[in-house]
Amino acid sequence: MRIREVLRSKGNVVLTIGPEATVNDLLASLARNNVGALIVSADGHTVAGIVSERDVVRQLQERGIGVLAGPVSAIMTSTVTTCSEQDSVEDLMRVMTDHRIRHVPVLRDGGLVGVISIGDVVKNRIGELEHERSSLIGYIAG
Repeated sequence: MRIREVLRSKGNVVLTIGPEATVNDLLASLARNNVGALIVSADGHTVAGIVSERDVVRQLQERGIGVLAGPVSAIMTSTVTTCSEQDSVEDLMRVMTDHRIRHVPVLRDGGLVGVISIGDVVKNRIGELEHERSSLIGYIAG
């Protein structure tokens, strides 16, 4: 299965935050939207970075509570692993596992068109397994 099919079923809403927003703003947006990461983008189209709950926790531990008033750009990951709509879900699972990442922006011609989370990948895989199971039962039952 390709990433485009996953986006088609889950939708392509992408939540972003500007690099100048504060970490407090980030936390409010993560909580409000019930997500674990946001794409950092000045224009909502290009990817400047990605920032997750994990990034906040690590920076709080290292730098203390003052990090909350600082900009998202100070804690974001600026080298972002991305994928395209044509990539396979299997390849993306491997990348997510190898790099220990949970969110991957999807790009088309350099522009942001979606985000795939580890939850999306797991949901997709469960759907595939359920379909295979049903097919096998139907084949066996005749």
